Amino acid sequence: MRLPARSVTFAFVSTLLLFAALPAQTKPESAKAPSELPAKAPAAHPPSEELLQRSEKIVTKLGLASPEQQARIRDLVAQQYAELALIHDARDEALKVAKAAASEPAAQSARDTATARQADLHYAFIARLSAELTQSQVEQIKDGITYGVLPNTFRVYQEMLPNLTPEQSNQILAWLTEAREHAMDAGSSKDKHAWFGKYKGRINNYLSKAGYDMKQAERDMFSRKNTEAKTSN
Repeated sequence: MRLPARSVTFAFVSTLLLFAALPAQTKPESAKAPSELPAKAPAAHPPSEELLQRSEKIVTKLGLASPEQQARIRDLVAQQYAELALIHDARDEALKVAKAAASEPAAQSARDTATARQADLHYAFIARLSAELTQSQVEQIKDGITYGVLPNTFRVYQEMLPNLTPEQSNQILAWLTEAREHAMDAGSSKDKHAWFGKYKGRINNYLSKAGYDMKQAERDMFSRKNTEAKTSN
């Protein structure tokens, strides 16, 4: 069910303000490309019907003319979900063992191993998508996997701060894009949104240092929307 535009906007604005006090995050190193990509996605963990249905909803929005291509892309997305689940399950099990042994080095090793495996899987996934789709279509897949948080949040920033400079808009978009790359590999909705939350904190700190009053900007945005609504009626 599609929420009213005002409710969606308020939800995103509230999230932006909630994370305004978070400290800036350091930028992670880019994942290095594996020397060779597998000929096809690994099949160690076949996707469930639930994952296939979730992936179908994402891929259908591309409007691909070929049913065969749509099925291939759907299977790639579903397989990505399944393979990520394997990595997350192995990490979580290793963390339980490390916690029982009160071994922080073992816990850190589990996290590092999972991060490295996710990076390789992420790069291979994007390479396979890019072999079949345009860059715009790949972006749509990424947004589908991350619930459209990037475009929706970027739109709210533009509406809230209409006087952003091109440089500021580009920086906001760059950080949201980086957040999306991380969020794609997260295992739950909560974890995906948490990645965006971290980067929203960085963005809000950046804007505050530039002299923007975010609370006032929110009030001004709703005032403009109310005025537009009255005018249209």
